[in-house]
Amino acid sequence: MPSFVAPSSATVQQWLVAVGDVVRRGQPVVRLEAMKMEHELPAPADGRIEELFADEGELVREGDALMSWSLAKSAEAEPRAQRDRAVESSTTGERADIRAWRERHALLADDARPDAIARRHAQGQRTARENVDAVCDPGSFTELGALAVAAQAARRPVEELRAQTPADGVVTGVARLHARQIAVMAYDATVLAGTQGFRGHQKTDRLFELAERRKLPFVLFAEGGGGRPGDTDMPVVAGLHVATFARLAALAGQVPTIGVAAGRCFAGNAALLTCCDLIVATRDSNIGLGGPAMIEGGGLGRFEPEQIGPAPELARAGVVDVLVDDEQQAAAHVRALMGWMCRMPAVTAPDQPDQPDQAPLDHAIPEVRQRAYPVREILDRLFDTGSLIELGRGSGDSVITAAAYLKGQAVAVVASDCAVLGGAVDGAASRKLARFWRLCERLGLPVVSLIDSPGFMVGPEAESTGQLREAGELFRAAASLTVPLTAVVMRRAFGLGAMALAGGSLHRPIGCASWPSGEFGAMGLEGAVRLGYRKELAAVPDGSERQALFERLLAAQVARGQALAIAETLEIDAVIAPRQTRDWIAALIGDAVPTPCQQGPDAGRTPL
Repeated sequence: MPSFVAPSSATVQQWLVAVGDVVRRGQPVVRLEAMKMEHELPAPADGRIEELFADEGELVREGDALMSWSLAKSAEAEPRAQRDRAVESSTTGERADIRAWRERHALLADDARPDAIARRHAQGQRTARENVDAVCDPGSFTELGALAVAAQAARRPVEELRAQTPADGVVTGVARLHARQIAVMAYDATVLAGTQGFRGHQKTDRLFELAERRKLPFVLFAEGGGGRPGDTDMPVVAGLHVATFARLAALAGQVPTIGVAAGRCFAGNAALLTCCDLIVATRDSNIGLGGPAMIEGGGLGRFEPEQIGPAPELARAGVVDVLVDDEQQAAAHVRALMGWMCRMPAVTAPDQPDQPDQAPLDHAIPEVRQRAYPVREILDRLFDTGSLIELGRGSGDSVITAAAYLKGQAVAVVASDCAVLGGAVDGAASRKLARFWRLCERLGLPVVSLIDSPGFMVGPEAESTGQLREAGELFRAAASLTVPLTAVVMRRAFGLGAMALAGGSLHRPIGCASWPSGEFGAMGLEGAVRLGYRKELAAVPDGSERQALFERLLAAQVARGQALAIAETLEIDAVIAPRQTRDWIAALIGDAVPTPCQQGPDAGRTPL
């Protein structure tokens, strides 16, 4: 008759079988306790329990017999179904801890709060988790800090907090975007209005530290109401010591960051948004450093949320970089822009047939010198098909700044728009371009500048805006550029404004070319004639004779300032046909130096 012995000295805590029981191999039969740990011993074979040699609570030594069993005919005859049920009852079924884990995580899902999610969808908006999924590669998101709840256990039942404040109102984690690892967070407006709680700050600080340490590009969905005064579990009064805002700001220059505003984004949430390199906002969103409650509390009146910082208004003020219709468009732009910021290669190969035909560029500039033309049509044809995304449209629009691809390589685009202020660089354009220069330098993006400008905006009204300071900042930002810069003069390159668009000097770029339509001068040619030949013009009677002299002098000035003549004096490097521009630029910028965010296997960007 086989016996069953103790594997080590222990105390018999509990017998799990009784004399006469039928057991199967592997079925737990006794629980021993040794060194504060419990050990369940399985039956080594099928059989029937004949005798138990130790009582519960009794100390046994290593090798002591614990029980005996036999393979009696009655045991062998035991119906197999009965024996299977005995084993099943002890070895299968969901464990209590696994069930608790499953039920706890189920509270995080959107469908755990159907009413709140239905209200969200009825407003035409996505949930925080839907936005995260839309930005990340499918199935790649790994959530961190999911089980946090609002720090309000002193005033609310913990079960209520788990059900109503999942993740403490902010979803944080890591994922893949175009196969690159990124950090992503999204405030959940269905949880305490997306406010920033004590544990939420702990989660975001942890994510920022991880992004800095791992050099992970960062995406923020910033919707929410700012700081939360209702968290009472921690001995914090003002909370001004938190490092969240400084941590995100410190990521600038280390990794690319994009912030998204949809719905209402106020106070601390808006402050985080403005720390990002680029801001994408839906047209119906509102962004402000103070929401209605804060404004009213400061004695400044009562306002509806929709009155505070409408996104289209902020785009005109230069705050919003990309204005989109909805969160679906926002996610698509984030994916495209992050691919560009990380200088991921484009999907389309350089010589595939969907690259634009360059021949029409030869006729893009009107032969009438003063006639405006649609420069965006030139940009769409010059750069890879569908790759151009304009940044900062609505502010300083005499200068266009944009993301694009040229022969599959990410480039930054600067272009004069002669349809706005004649292409003159005013204070708003200077401010926008200086910020863009600095972004390009941080990201290591080569810059292409397309110039058609009469210079800086002049006049008492322009100077009253403080554009002198903005112009100085533009020159300083250009002076700090170390990335490859190429410049192409499409038509006019006059005065200091044209120099600023070329990075400070026509010899600042690694190559400065002109189209045959290019004209150059220290100022506008008409003004140069009136100023430089004032005495000669004054000596001729006013009327047709003076006008004829002016036209002759102007024609001579135009001839001296034509691109071919300027190239003879080596003030520019080349005169090229417009259709040659793509090849000329690509040959100069070559392969740009990889940036820190370029990690993992190569992957293509997703065009809009």
